[in-house]
Amino acid sequence: MDAVWKDGEVSIRAVMETLNRRTRRDRAYTTFLTAMRRLHSKGLLRRRREGKTDLYSPAYTREEYDQLRAQAGVASLVDEYGDVALAQFARRVAELDPARRRALERLARGD
Repeated sequence: MDAVWKDGEVSIRAVMETLNRRTRRDRAYTTFLTAMRRLHSKGLLRRRREGKTDLYSPAYTREEYDQLRAQAGVASLVDEYGDVALAQFARRVAELDPARRRALERLARGD
């Protein structure tokens, strides 16, 4: 996702070349093809065809994605642990300095 967020719209080959530069052992084109198709099927990437090339762009900004992941993570913890998880969140919030706590309350309200 970092490569897609960085460039905005990319081909599978462009992502492959970018990421393979960072490793000692290159990964195959089909590895990237599979990963990007899965991200598209999960709604995280948009796809459009230009000639014979599929171009992918992010469906969400990094901030929107982080928000969605956090929501899903918290929901999963609350579903699994219920009040115990909520009590832990409340305890952590209570331990924060007042300025940070106010900032988080504004964030939670969407201010």
